Amino acid sequence: MPRMHTAWRVLPHRPLAQLSERVWRLEGDLEGMPMKRVMTIARRGDGGLVVHNAIAADDPAMAAIAGLGEIRAILVPNGYHRLDAKVFHERFPAAQVICPAGARAKVEQVVPVNATYAEVASDGAVELQTIDGTKGREGAMIVRDGDGTTLVLNDLVFNMPHVPGAQGFVLKHIMGSSGGVKITRIARMLVISDKRAARAHLERLAALPELRRVIVSHHEIIDREPEREPGRVLAEVAATL
Repeated sequence: MPRMHTAWRVLPHRPLAQLSERVWRLEGDLEGMPMKRVMTIARRGDGGLVVHNAIAADDPAMAAIAGLGEIRAILVPNGYHRLDAKVFHERFPAAQVICPAGARAKVEQVVPVNATYAEVASDGAVELQTIDGTKGREGAMIVRDGDGTTLVLNDLVFNMPHVPGAQGFVLKHIMGSSGGVKITRIARMLVISDKRAARAHLERLAALPELRRVIVSHHEIIDREPEREPGRVLAEVAATL
């Protein structure tokens, strides 16, 4: 995967979908691999939009986003999710670029950073946290509205089904990325530095009041299903650390 796009390059993606009164999600493809990536948009208490893991989208999707409000913040949730950060900021230069403190050096290789997650106060609707046990490199976003609480994670947790072919074999058996909700081998090697601290933080997130869904940056939502509450699923995953 290239380190960043230097021009607005639209890869195949699904339509923008509204999940709650403050949360929208767009799922897109990555070139040359079966892994999906996810952009999440949240509306702050002041009406401004926060874009988590920005994806360059086509004109209809960008028009739909423009209709939601003004983009005030572009979140780069770790140092590996920089692919469209530069071009998105060029398109919305008034938006602040925000990332976890431990990812700042990597993110600033492609786009200037205005603030870190720890420097942004919760407004009651959108809250940013830096995940413990990751050396400050991985962030999470919490969105609260009338539908409940939405938790947005990044690379710490995947929810990717198995895919066929040689690439699917690598993702399943070597990277340990596919096969449902899990903490992948890559996350254990490159994201997590202190398993106990990361587990405790995930357990706190799993216990968030009225947790309605967990959005991950690769593949499927962890949504409320009979006997599969998102908080319970997240707690079970945390216990694997």
